[in-house]
Amino acid sequence: MQEYEINDKTLAVLPYNYNQSIVYEGKDCFILEKPVSKIMDNSCKYYGSTMEGRQKGATALTGINYKVPIIVSEENNVIFFPTTSPRLKECSWISLNNINKYYLKEDKIILEFLNKEKLELSISENILKNQILRAALLESAIKKRSKKQ
Repeated sequence: MQEYEINDKTLAVLPYNYNQSIVYEGKDCFILEKPVSKIMDNSCKYYGSTMEGRQKGATALTGINYKVPIIVSEENNVIFFPTTSPRLKECSWISLNNINKYYLKEDKIILEFLNKEKLELSISENILKNQILRAALLESAIKKRSKKQ
């Protein structure tokens, strides 16, 4: 599979190897021959914008200008947040609306998704909380804007 668009069943997109990514979707996981940044940008384009455009839009709505969450598809409420600066190769993107809960296990974060799938992340709890809050702020700003129309 070479072409892939993030959708409401996509849980996370993580770097795997030099120019490969691992995608978690539903109960499946597969490797794509593209870097995470390319998958994110292609998915944004599929839904009508570039990743840079989505980032600028999110910044305009929220004031967040670093590690900016994005709405990949507004119609499907698909919101993802980065675990580090998206410029870094080790940046992963996580789906806000598929997270059920998280917990600590030794020095790792275990994300549990709504479908009970689990994913281990090597980030701090503070970073995860902050990114979830940022993504929720974006979601709230979008909902408020759509109610005004």
